[in-house]
Amino acid sequence: MLLQITMLVGYSSSSEEDSEAGEVTATTCQSESCSQKLQEEDDDKEHFPAKKKPRIEKLVPQKRLPLPGCLLAMFPDEEDPHTENSSLHGGRIRSFKHERGNWATYIYLPYHPEEGFEELLEELLSMAGAKGVVLTPQEEFHLSLSQTVVLRHHWIQPFTQNLRASLANCKRFWCSAGRLKVYSNAERTRTFLGMEVSTGHAQLLDLVRVVDKTMTEFQLDTFYKDPSFHVSLAWCVGDLTEKMKEFLQELQSVIDEHEEGPFLLRLDCAELCCRTGNKSFRFPLEL
Repeated sequence: MLLQITMLVGYSSSSEEDSEAGEVTATTCQSESCSQKLQEEDDDKEHFPAKKKPRIEKLVPQKRLPLPGCLLAMFPDEEDPHTENSSLHGGRIRSFKHERGNWATYIYLPYHPEEGFEELLEELLSMAGAKGVVLTPQEEFHLSLSQTVVLRHHWIQPFTQNLRASLANCKRFWCSAGRLKVYSNAERTRTFLGMEVSTGHAQLLDLVRVVDKTMTEFQLDTFYKDPSFHVSLAWCVGDLTEKMKEFLQELQSVIDEHEEGPFLLRLDCAELCCRTGNKSFRFPLEL
């Protein structure tokens, strides 16, 4: 009886040990199986990375960068935001508002200063300054044969071709100037000191008639009816016409009492020029 109970206890203990061993074995297998699955999942992630969630970026307006100067130079007729600033032009004010495609245009005879002219001009400016009028010398000297008009960009080529054809039979000549005179522009925003032409007046009128014909064909303003042909020497801002007339005779004495005799400005009318915007055209006259 005792032997039978001992065998049963031994069997029971053995069964429990086997059961525990089975549970441990099963648990170990499950752990190994889970580890294997996790490893497989990790391997899959390496080969197939997880998709990123789409990110919605906040749209922020970007500041426009300025164009390089080389590109701006390719389009000189583009409107410049600084062109209306008179401080950039010595205080000068436009006769008409700058608009894209509109080109300021005028016809003239160029004057190339002769010997002694620059010294004479400096003396005139010094005397005017002593009288309270500060004059600025012209950057270039010329005799105008037209008013300043507005020419559309697409008219430039036909306009200059028409003018060249009209001047084909005009001949070269000389004119001279020796008398000082005060002028102002139509808007009375600038005053000029000029030398009025004394010889060659008739030939200049002939040129004006030719230029006026082209202006009329393009519906532009013609020259003044009774022009005072002159070469502008210097200018100042504002209407100082009356003030300058007060000492004009003193300025004239500088011309008349020149060390080599009265100074006479001589202009070789060998070619007409047309300035339109930043373009220049030359029209040689017949010899």
